[in-house]
Amino acid sequence: MGVYRVRVSTGSSLCAGSNNPVQLWLVGQHGEAALGTRLWPSRGKETEFKVDVSEYLGPLLFVKMRKRHLLQDDAWFCNWVSVQGPGASGDEFRFPCYRWVKGDGVLSLAEGTGCTLVDDLQGLFKKHREEELEERRKLYRWGNWKDGLILNVAAASISDLPIDERFLEDKKIDFEASLAKGLAELAVKDSLNILACWKELDDFSRIFWCGQSKLAGKVRESWQEDAFFGYQFLNGANPMLLRRSSQLPARLVFPPGMEELQAQLEKELQGGTLFEADFSLLDGIKANVILCSQQHLAAPLVMLKLQPDGQLLPMVIQLQLPCTGSPTPPLFLPTDPPMVWLLAKCWVRSSDFQVHELNSHLLRGHLMAEVIAVATMRCLPSIHPIFKLLIPHLRYTMEINVRARTGLVSDMGVFDQVVSSGGGGHVELLRRAGANLTYRSFCPPEDLADRGLLGVKSSFYAQDALRLWEVIYCYVEGIVSLHYKMDEAVKEDLELQSWCREITEIGLQGAQDQGFPISLQSRDQLCHFVTMCIFTCTGQHSSVHMGQLDWYSWVPNAPCTMRLPPPTTKDATLETVMATLPNFHQASLQMSITWQLGRRQPVMVALGQHEEEYFGGPEPKAVLNKFRKELAALDKEIEIRNAKLDLPYEYLRPSLVENSVAI
Repeated sequence: MGVYRVRVSTGSSLCAGSNNPVQLWLVGQHGEAALGTRLWPSRGKETEFKVDVSEYLGPLLFVKMRKRHLLQDDAWFCNWVSVQGPGASGDEFRFPCYRWVKGDGVLSLAEGTGCTLVDDLQGLFKKHREEELEERRKLYRWGNWKDGLILNVAAASISDLPIDERFLEDKKIDFEASLAKGLAELAVKDSLNILACWKELDDFSRIFWCGQSKLAGKVRESWQEDAFFGYQFLNGANPMLLRRSSQLPARLVFPPGMEELQAQLEKELQGGTLFEADFSLLDGIKANVILCSQQHLAAPLVMLKLQPDGQLLPMVIQLQLPCTGSPTPPLFLPTDPPMVWLLAKCWVRSSDFQVHELNSHLLRGHLMAEVIAVATMRCLPSIHPIFKLLIPHLRYTMEINVRARTGLVSDMGVFDQVVSSGGGGHVELLRRAGANLTYRSFCPPEDLADRGLLGVKSSFYAQDALRLWEVIYCYVEGIVSLHYKMDEAVKEDLELQSWCREITEIGLQGAQDQGFPISLQSRDQLCHFVTMCIFTCTGQHSSVHMGQLDWYSWVPNAPCTMRLPPPTTKDATLETVMATLPNFHQASLQMSITWQLGRRQPVMVALGQHEEEYFGGPEPKAVLNKFRKELAALDKEIEIRNAKLDLPYEYLRPSLVENSVAI
């Protein structure tokens, strides 16, 4: 009984408002009141009104809304509804929405305080939870893009996605405009170079213009240097392959006369300064055929030594695995003729391009984030605290992945057109890599320990990943502690257990053998798992995404394809190198796509800075504010460190890390 003050917030995207009237109801523990047709939503506005309610409602549980239309359904993007109870000291209840309201069905919004099944002792939200999940499971179905891969959302095109997973207009316009700009530049570069004769490495400068980064310019100047080559394994676009050697790899066979090299490697091994990057994942992958021209792949092994000054220098490169009945593959050394050694390094960099884009970036970043997103939508209702915690980090992931599957790795997509692992090899590589996904490798504390990178002062990726993980873990722990007072509360949360099992057994196709949990038995285990989810969707993706523009724009440093087979002798010349590297069209397309996907995004939400407020009440807000302060402190630490570096490492700087896999 009394006068209620109601505020309704409409989104600011171009079509967020609606010409359709909206009817509201308030639902409390003791009653329900219809407010009538009170609202015509306007884009970017808060609408406020007061209403006298004669019934005693008690504490509010839901706001129900229904958007009516006569001739045309005009969808409305609702941010939230806020209701203040009667009297000057009346409690204020916030009902988060952040979704499109369409059709003329009744939509129920639960009050924003997170509530688990265990908390809901009276079953006040039981029916709401069940109905919401039943509807979600119809909208969010598992699909299988290719047999043998982890699962994805069932959507053959963007129009198949639930409307709430699609780009809003600002994101869509920017993405499609940048694609058009990239294709226009490609056409210009092709027309300018179609009759040109490419004979020198510097000829790649003819297409190295428009939109490149400052670091990309340094790459062009220094890419041939051994220290620059080694640095990329630590802090480049793909810092996920390097590991400290515990023994000499079995595949490393020394031809006669190389006893001194073997002794040098043994010495570095004993000193703990020997590292390796093994691309065996590529062994036997069928290479692409582009315009009737056979392309080529290699499966290199690189052995490197860590200098006292932190430089990582290559000692030897083996381009292929030994094969029974075939000659021992040659070992390439820094003392070889310059063009021979450069060609061997180009092969390593091309192999790194393949493994990075398909394994580190697509599989472990995009596709893993999609598994988390689909499982979350299918298993956790919007009132669940873990849903509220995760949902800002799942924004736009499904659409960007559908775009990747229909444009980049699809039949006749970019990979088929210009990448040596395209034409089917990329799918086989994804299958192989997917079979080797381990839980530990998604968690920096364990992954960095397993790879022997803890304490390597020149590995800024390792330092920043570990610090960012700790900050995210503290944030997750803060939210978890509000809703799970004891381990028993975690065990008894059936929605939570279903979510964990859905990720491991269904989305990841039975990954419990790789260490992923199928149940969560304690608060610590829950915090670790949720931190893995958030870090994967934010920092980890950023670490393998942001470097593309810097390291891949200068094509010789990261060739998308190789047009001649790997060398088996040491008689390479400049002509051999130029004939092996991508031609001008392939290089131009690589640069265009690299610019579009690797550029700083104008429509971007930095980690932890989302405007959506899914939690109600002061306690979660205090946890989020603490998270933001710790992110700002880490950002300042990295800024101060980077000011002293010749090559600043920014890919895990919180102000530059995107809040979700959105590009």
